[in-house]
Amino acid sequence: MIMSNSFEAFTYLREEAPFFTIAAVFQKDPQVLIGHPGSGFTSFDKLKGRTLLISNGARVTYWPYLRKKYSLSDSQVRPYNFNMAPFLADPNAVQQGFLSSEPYSIAQALGKEPEVMLIADAGFSAYQTTIAISRKLATDRKELVQRFVDASLEGWAQYLKGGPATQAANALIKQANPEQTDERIAYAIKVLNGRGIVMSGDALSGGIGAMSDARWQGFYDSMVDVDVLPKGLKVRDAYTLDFVNKGIGRN
Repeated sequence: MIMSNSFEAFTYLREEAPFFTIAAVFQKDPQVLIGHPGSGFTSFDKLKGRTLLISNGARVTYWPYLRKKYSLSDSQVRPYNFNMAPFLADPNAVQQGFLSSEPYSIAQALGKEPEVMLIADAGFSAYQTTIAISRKLATDRKELVQRFVDASLEGWAQYLKGGPATQAANALIKQANPEQTDERIAYAIKVLNGRGIVMSGDALSGGIGAMSDARWQGFYDSMVDVDVLPKGLKVRDAYTLDFVNKGIGRN
């Protein structure tokens, strides 16, 4: 089982690898752009004229989309080395991050909440934290795969609700990564729920993990439009809906 995103599904398709996506835990990509508190970075239109710290991966995924949609320039971009120091030193800078991580660290460093813009809110429609398996396994062990998917999605549903399941999972998280604190984990759960990372979009009707033909096609078309993905791929072969849209976590 491979946890990834919509791009991986198209990589498999393009390279004729025998894998496809069977579920999408995150309806919204949790990647964000972060501005200093009170800097006026309140919309993507406000990116013009700012130094933008993003990684090489961002340059070939969501950046071409934002650049075209908001008439931005490559001259704004500087390397992001996963160190907050360049951002903290430049009040005009905007840096990339994950909703559940960097904004928390920046708030701790500055003593104020930063401005946080979710890439998904700009219309970037990639699924995130997807489950991909081999086509053969999906055919030969379909019942086993369904049980795995159902259990995984139910686990997410219970974890995000809080309670004993959340507490037990948090203990394991802290055991595996001592840098994770109760406060940091609580923040992550709060923003995942508050910004609809898991429960929004297709999940509102289909439950956690839900996907749709329209969403996959729309994402592909938007990436072809900015030359991130090649034309001519058979989108429907990148995924299957056989294992999702079962209503898990809606209640």
